[in-house]
Order: sequence, then structure tokens, then C-alpha cells
Amino acid sequence: MTLRSIRFNPAPALEKAATTVHEWYQDRTGAFSAGFWASEPSEIEVSYDEDEFCVLVEGTVELTDASGHTETYEAGAAFLIPSGFKGIWKSVTPVRKFYVVHLPKAPAA
Repeated sequence: MTLRSIRFNPAPALEKAATTVHEWYQDRTGAFSAGFWASEPSEIEVSYDEDEFCVLVEGTVELTDASGHTETYEAGAAFLIPSGFKGIWKSVTPVRKFYVVHLPKAPAA
């Protein structure tokens, strides 16, 4: 196996869209990926099949779970959203984050 460095650009170009995604790496199974995501202020309903580790580079995010509990994260914060999370992702301000995603294997039948 060859080691290949992936250098994260702390200021990647942003499209003129509400959301920007740059996937920098995906393993050959498609179960593990890493990249950059940015968003203008917005609010979306989310349902996670994957585990996602986030590092906020800029902005403020509010995550509200299905029971109504809200956690707030600001630039510099690192947090994990577990598989099975359902709720609301609110980008309170423009947000930029690095992410790592892992899609767990389905249980054997």
C-alpha cells in the first residue's frame, strides 16, 4: 500500500451556491470518506445513516434532536453525529467544516 498525503486546504473555493461540498477522499468500499463542507445560513431536516465527525472552521451550528434537545457548536469545536441521529441541522451563520464520515456495515441477516 502506498501512503498518499491529503493536504486539507483551509480555505477552499466556495461555489456561488447555498452549499459547497468537496470530497477529498473515499476508500475503495465507499464506507469511509473525508472532505470539506460549507453552507450559508439555513435549516435542514437530517437523518444520519452514517457516523460523522465534524470540525467547524467557521460559523455556528445548532443541532436539535427528535426530542427537542439542542446543542450549539461554534468555530473551533469538534463533535460527532452518530448513525441514527434524526433532527434539525441549523447553520446559524455561514458555516465551514471539515468532515470524516463512516457508514457502518448493516447487521448480518
